[in-house]
Amino acid sequence: MSYRPFLLMTGTARRTELWRLIIGLCLIVLVAFALPQGIFAVISILVPAETSRAFLTGLQQGDTPATLLVLLLAMGTLGIGTIAATQLIHHRRARSLFGPLPMAVRQFVRVFLAVGLLYLVIGALPPWDIVQDLRPGLTLGPWLALLPLTLAALLIQTGSEELLFRGYLQSQLAARLPHPAVWLIAPSALFALGHWTPATYGGNAWLVVAWAFAFGLAAADLTARSGTLGPAIALHMLNNLVAIALISPQGTMSGLALYQLPFGAGDEEAIRALLPLDLASIGLSWLAARIALRA
Repeated sequence: MSYRPFLLMTGTARRTELWRLIIGLCLIVLVAFALPQGIFAVISILVPAETSRAFLTGLQQGDTPATLLVLLLAMGTLGIGTIAATQLIHHRRARSLFGPLPMAVRQFVRVFLAVGLLYLVIGALPPWDIVQDLRPGLTLGPWLALLPLTLAALLIQTGSEELLFRGYLQSQLAARLPHPAVWLIAPSALFALGHWTPATYGGNAWLVVAWAFAFGLAAADLTARSGTLGPAIALHMLNNLVAIALISPQGTMSGLALYQLPFGAGDEEAIRALLPLDLASIGLSWLAARIALRA
């Protein structure tokens, strides 16, 4: 497969001047920061001060179902900002960022099933030592009851991020600067920098950034080869489904997990040992997605 299908997304890109892209990104950042702040300000007015203060403090951890769902849904502001920038700054229909929608849906389903099957196979391989040390998270009943909300929140979160980095930034750059090295690397680098959280990962922060860059490249490549956002959203959503809803580190972002690892994100040695496995899973997932798109 070549990158020719990407023309389905770049062909609709209008007003490709770089200054427009910069203004568009500034608008997206403004919306992504201002909109949640406005919502939380309203909550603090309507809800008793002590309750709202405790809830907002909990949002910094996401270690309960309610706070983590709110955190995931709040990422939808990236999508809102991206839609606004696309239409107001570039005079482009926001729908075009997804590529042809029927094709995007078909490709999403194919990649979701292929990568999901891969994860099932990996999980069924020789017993992983770490599985024996897993700790219970949510009990099965509440976990299943929350699963529809969890899936919807993950779709909004991952879809919004892909809309920004692969749908908007990648396609606008490709329409202006046709060399793949530019529009594959630049959006992936910005996506990776968004994962720079030394307060959470400590000395592993740059390793997590490197992991995110590799993931960004895989998603960017799939987008260019397929001509839609479907495969990238499927890949991203499945990755986050496993890491957030199935097995997560203790503490931060653990509120929806069925199981928890015996350590938190701040355990540098344990996280460092897991990152190569995560990196390998990205490569295998990308390969499974490529095969599914060829089928």
